[in-house]
Amino acid sequence: MNDSAQSGAALKALKDNIAKVIIGQDDAIDLAIICLLADGHLLIEDIPGVGKTTLAKAFANSIALPITRIQFTADMLPSDIIGISVFDKEENAFKFHKGPIFTNIVLADEINRAEPRAQSALLEVMVERQISVDARIYKLTRPFMVIATQNPLDYSGTYPLPDSQRDRFLFCISLGYPSQDAERKILLSQQREKLVDSLEPVLNAEQFEHFAELVDAVHVDSSILDYILDIAAQSRQSSLFKLGISTRACIDWLRAAKARAVYLGRDFVLPDDVRNLAPHALAHRVHPSGQSTKSAKALLHDILQNSPMPI
Repeated sequence: MNDSAQSGAALKALKDNIAKVIIGQDDAIDLAIICLLADGHLLIEDIPGVGKTTLAKAFANSIALPITRIQFTADMLPSDIIGISVFDKEENAFKFHKGPIFTNIVLADEINRAEPRAQSALLEVMVERQISVDARIYKLTRPFMVIATQNPLDYSGTYPLPDSQRDRFLFCISLGYPSQDAERKILLSQQREKLVDSLEPVLNAEQFEHFAELVDAVHVDSSILDYILDIAAQSRQSSLFKLGISTRACIDWLRAAKARAVYLGRDFVLPDDVRNLAPHALAHRVHPSGQSTKSAKALLHDILQNSPMPI
């Protein structure tokens, strides 16, 4: 069995393990795994109580990765996330005490309940995988992923995420309510929290890192690149967009497509990989202009529908 087929089989087992707890949310599980393969971060926008936190815990437990949960609040400070330097009398020097960000998977729960100042503590670490404190740089171990949950903005006590923060997330997804059949299974099962804690890992960090390395070797035809560039150009030239698709978004979108290929056991990207991931990778990064009555996702859908896919 070659590397591509082996990765596809192992990642299918990972999905099946998570699905023991996250019932009826196959698409969300797929996207979470692809996101980590692509070395990205995941933003889950939804109402409370639909399984956002449970998904993050099941994900971490299934890969034997340490996870830290940070509950974002209005009075949170950056030091609550990064850590703080405290003077040590015995050593007569300041000693840095690491914060909860020093882990592999960070569950940033209700991230939009914190003020932008606290949210900004994540900017460097999400891109550079490092933290700068007192002229020193602390590297984080890989894999590293932030899974952030966000309540709807019309909920009291919420702050909109700055564009620079939203741009750090590879995917933005919504779980939504489960179907009636899925919800029946959830109600008939044991308490979901106990199920999450009892999950046995099916992969270790080293195995997952190997699969992530395969993403770099995935072949991308020039026609795929032209397809991405054409869609980006249309968004920038359209008067319906105030902010079009950025170069960083294109880079992330392409890497996500390569990760999807590995997830599905291939070593090459198909046009369907690109189109399938576009709403999740792009809609949270672009803004409709005042001339549009449609959402960002609807505008992107129109562009994709009018852009012929490479053969």
